[in-house]
Amino acid sequence: MEIPAKYNPNETENKWYKYWMEKDLFHSTPDEREPYCIVIPPPNVTGVLHMGHMLNNTIQDVLVRRARIDGKNACWVPGTDHASIATEAKVVNKLREEGIDKNDLSRDEFLKHAWEWKEKHGGIILEQLKRLGASCDWDRTAFTMDETLSKSVAKVFVDLFNKGLIYKGVRMVNWDPAATTAVSDEEVIHKEEQSKLYYLRYLVEGTDNEYITIATTRPETILGDSAVCVNPNDERFKNFKGKKCIVPLVNRSIPIIEDEYVDMEFGTGALKITPAHDVHDYEIGYKHNLETIDIFNDNGTISEAGQLFVGMDRFDVREAIIPELEKSGNLVKIEDYVNKVGYSERTNVVIEPKLSMQWFLKMEELAKPALDAVMSDNIQLHPAKFKNTYKHWMENVKDWCISRQLWWGHRIPVFYINNTNEFVVAENIEEAIVLASEKTGQKIKAENLSQDEDVLDTWFSSWLWPMSVFDGINKPDNEEIKYYYPTNDLVSGPDILFFWIARMVIAGLEYKQDIPFKNVYLTGIVRDAQRRKMSKSLGNSPDPLDLIAKYGADGVRVGMLLCSPAGGDLLFDEGLPEQGRNFTTKIWNTLKLVKSWNIEDIEQPLYAKLACDWFENKLNKTIQLVDEQFNQYRISEALMSIYTLFRDDFSSWFLESIKPAYQQPIDSTTYNKTISLFEKLLQVLHPFMPFITEEIWHTIKDRKEDESIMISTINKNFTVNNDIIEDFEICKDIVSNIRNIRKQKNIAFKEAIELHIKGDHNSQFDSIIKKLTNLKTIASIDSELKASLSFIVKNIEYYIPLEDNINVEEEIKKLEEELKYTEGFLNSVMKKLSNERFVNNAPEKVVAIENAKKDDATNKIAKLKEQIENLK
Repeated sequence: MEIPAKYNPNETENKWYKYWMEKDLFHSTPDEREPYCIVIPPPNVTGVLHMGHMLNNTIQDVLVRRARIDGKNACWVPGTDHASIATEAKVVNKLREEGIDKNDLSRDEFLKHAWEWKEKHGGIILEQLKRLGASCDWDRTAFTMDETLSKSVAKVFVDLFNKGLIYKGVRMVNWDPAATTAVSDEEVIHKEEQSKLYYLRYLVEGTDNEYITIATTRPETILGDSAVCVNPNDERFKNFKGKKCIVPLVNRSIPIIEDEYVDMEFGTGALKITPAHDVHDYEIGYKHNLETIDIFNDNGTISEAGQLFVGMDRFDVREAIIPELEKSGNLVKIEDYVNKVGYSERTNVVIEPKLSMQWFLKMEELAKPALDAVMSDNIQLHPAKFKNTYKHWMENVKDWCISRQLWWGHRIPVFYINNTNEFVVAENIEEAIVLASEKTGQKIKAENLSQDEDVLDTWFSSWLWPMSVFDGINKPDNEEIKYYYPTNDLVSGPDILFFWIARMVIAGLEYKQDIPFKNVYLTGIVRDAQRRKMSKSLGNSPDPLDLIAKYGADGVRVGMLLCSPAGGDLLFDEGLPEQGRNFTTKIWNTLKLVKSWNIEDIEQPLYAKLACDWFENKLNKTIQLVDEQFNQYRISEALMSIYTLFRDDFSSWFLESIKPAYQQPIDSTTYNKTISLFEKLLQVLHPFMPFITEEIWHTIKDRKEDESIMISTINKNFTVNNDIIEDFEICKDIVSNIRNIRKQKNIAFKEAIELHIKGDHNSQFDSIIKKLTNLKTIASIDSELKASLSFIVKNIEYYIPLEDNINVEEEIKKLEEELKYTEGFLNSVMKKLSNERFVNNAPEKVVAIENAKKDDATNKIAKLKEQIENLK
């Protein structure tokens, strides 16, 4: 086979992905093998591939491919999330562009448009993941609104309601005026802002010029004030006890009340109370039986209850109300003020606290077993530092607002009996009819029932994901859920540690009495060189598909993983995928070199046999190291171990050691062993670089029709000879020193030189040293060799006799400079060792290292002085 001069990633990637799909190599069904399972964090159905997805899914693919090559039955379940808020917003915008108002449509008409949009645009991201090489079991692709998953959601709602854990009530919620729906506390992002603090005075009722002054950041909400509150311990306000005051502009009489909640240090010490629009004010209003005046419409405009500025946006009112307050004499002053403002994570608009009738799930008791699962390391978080974050959230968990005022999503399975205050909770209309008939004692028909208009929070479906993708809620004892659950690893971002990860743990323990996964690998955030989070708005996020087109999928995967420790942010620049592409070029050039050799049945040289023995042990030791790094989820380090093994040990030291002389053949024994080692090295590298490894694996040896490196298994039944590895490191040192001398003295490689050794030198690798440095002879001596260049390795002295063309004076000068540097180094080490505090407090191992440095430097100084003396 003729090997192309250059590796073509695009051609190779298309060829092999098509091959894997045609051969059904990603598909998994239960069998006798050990299962390995990952469920994909389902991206929004509206989503397209971004850099965070690239990192997350590359890590998942590495774990899955490694499991396959280890002989496990690997199953990676893909899918998408229906993303209620984001998808509904997309569909509303599309309809608006077509001149259609959502409010003019029935629910069914809108949902028809939504499903059409989903079928056309949804799932784009999954197709994009294929370009990355994602080896998902695409036959299992799930969507959170698929029939079986939707049934699972309804079943769980009904069960939790029947257990008394779901209830309906009026509560203060986080209201998103753009999406016109409630959102959970976890979906609110708090941003620090430069705001204003407005000081307003309220006239005390029955007086002409007695005022009580309050301070607020939201003057527009005075329209809904029900009281002014002071701390009973605040002497400044003793005279106001039991009095009333007048709300500016609307002239409403409200009481001045006392409560120790008020912070006497904030503002004036007097607080306006607006129960409908502040969570703390709501608590005070409830406690003191105050009137609740909701002045906002669902879209953030002023309602009729506000009396003034009706129909205006809340922030426009904030601007407009100040001149009116100034005109009425109620504005005292305005100060700059820094505060934190809550924004909707989904729409990036300011959240409005709002009283609303919603469905809630009691979380306190459900959270306790899920907290224990992580704190006891039954589920391990990588890195473990996130245990504290998890613990804080789970110990301070609040009831979960699970209803959303949207049409796209899982409709709440609550059915109201028309013309009554009664309702039933049922998985479907058929069950609801039966329950309603039993409840009323009458024959109820479908037309007598009205289903709740709201949908469930998107997370209420995705928290069931590890179970519902295997239909484990509807059929809890089916073969697949028993085989694949609990899954092995979850790869996700720490930003959804509570949103999704903790809730999956809760659901798993509630419905399977078992954890949903054993390990959680938390990735960092992909940032630019300025440490800014990559985003479209900043224009600092490259298109992942453009990167793949430019550097190849393998190049991008390697670039992303070389510097992305678990939980640590990845500072991305294009030098990373470029480094990955250069590595693919290195691997390809190695293939070309090996396949260019002529093979003959001749005797194997000693140097080749020794090199094969050394590299086989080095490769096996690296496999052990990589296994250990994977077990500790140090995936970036595992890649670096393989990367340096290939770049330095295989393609440099090993191939140079065995390479035949120019236009000479290589013996078949060495060649076959090289192919075997290359093959094993490709297997270790495959999870990180699936495409080029598959291509080369098929190139270096004839394969059967259905074979693939992906389902080949690595032979790990070996022992490692550490002595040969350590001895070869000494061999490397000797070769490097000789090469440095040749380079410094401009001694051409074709010019054979001699090597004289003083000391107990291990001659095991002399044949390799001779080959790699072109030595005429290697001889032992008992004393220093005059007029020579020398170096020291492990306290053994090596001498190269000087030739006439070497400048002795120049050599002495260099040695004296090295002597000066080494003496300075020794001095710094001695300072450290003479410090009693360091010696007494530092770990014993650290002190031992410093003592070894001292001994090495002392020996080196003595040898350098001898060398200088020899040259004089």
